Order: sequence, then structure tokens, then C-alpha cells
Amino acid sequence: MCTRRTCTPTRRGILRRCGDSSPRQCDSRVPVPPADVVVGIGLRPGTSAAVIRAALREGVSGYRIACLATIGQRFAEPGLRAVAAELQVPLRSYSAAELANVAVPNPGSRVQAAVGTASVAEAAALLAAGGGPLVIPKRVVQGVVLAVAQLDR
Repeated sequence: MCTRRTCTPTRRGILRRCGDSSPRQCDSRVPVPPADVVVGIGLRPGTSAAVIRAALREGVSGYRIACLATIGQRFAEPGLRAVAAELQVPLRSYSAAELANVAVPNPGSRVQAAVGTASVAEAAALLAAGGGPLVIPKRVVQGVVLAVAQLDR
């Protein structure tokens, strides 16, 4: 695997090419993440746009975000709506009942007790992705729960 800083994405976004073509010094094919993803987001009421933006930068860098998704109870959160507007992506919301019907790898009892479903971030990402696979399971970044699913086109 190439560790040189000269690697850049190719036009199709599938491979990185190293500036040095010598096979002895560099493996010129290193996979890069898929381009279009949906980010499922779980957050506390009142979470600011700055915190959400920083969490996305830290947790989802390298991916092109096509959509944000969350539970209906958080759809009107000003910080979340502001970030979706800044990114120029749709913000989708799902009811607790819709989210509860999605099988997820990391269900949580605390979120179940709080909002009535065992998953917000992973389930919302999977629903909004239209059947695409989960590429980053839920993780907490700066107090914001993120999960990433590949958009199925």
C-alpha cells in the first residue's frame, strides 16, 4: 500500500494513483471510499450546526454526502436543518415505527427507551439509502451519532 502523500483520486473515484509509477516503491492501486453516501444522524435537541458540521467533518471525511436522515422528532432541529442547507442536500425523516422495522447491527436500549426505536442513525441511513449497505456503523463523534450507508442508485 502506498504511503506517499502524492496519491490522488482518479477521475472515476475508484482508485488512487501514486505519482511514482515504480512498482518497487509504490502500489499504485489503493481503494478509496464510495462517492455517494447517506448519513444517518442521531442527536440531542438543541445541538448546534457547528457541532454537527464538525462531527460530519471528522466522521465522514472522504465521502460525498448525498442526503442526511434522522428521526421525525429531530427533523425540525435548527442546527440539523442549517447543515443540510449548507451542504445542499435533502434532509429526510422517518417515524420511530419505520426505524424500528429496520434490522441494524448495533441496536441500543437507551435510544429505544428515549425515542421508541432501537436505532436512529443506522436505521435512518439504511432507509434513506434505498437498500444500499452500511459502510460505517454507528459511532459517536462530538456527541452526535453518525452512521453511513452507500446510496443505492
